[in-house]
Amino acid sequence: MQVSIPDKLYFKIGEVARLTGVKPHVLRYWESEFRNISPVKSQGKQRLYRREDIELVLSLKDILYRQGYTIAGAKKLLAKRDGVENAASSVNAEEAVKILQEIRRDLLHLRATLET
Repeated sequence: MQVSIPDKLYFKIGEVARLTGVKPHVLRYWESEFRNISPVKSQGKQRLYRREDIELVLSLKDILYRQGYTIAGAKKLLAKRDGVENAASSVNAEEAVKILQEIRRDLLHLRATLET
């Protein structure tokens, strides 16, 4: 099911409940179980969710309700997904370092050429 998330920075828990179809008490429970869901708290102690939080809630809802995972199974699945994403980003970081090293060599060579 595709949900259209409004273009806002923060959403209150009631808005998130309406958008995702997940009751507020369930959202609060998921916060305690899944460290990736971490709404900021306003000065008045209201939970303010970001777009990424809502996307994760929708993903969790699918994993738990449609795919039938348990909380423990969902945690393992998300940890595996995070591991794959972290590995992919580290590969990109390694490639970036190589590119920057090549650029540095080229710049040093150019500087040496200009100094002569």
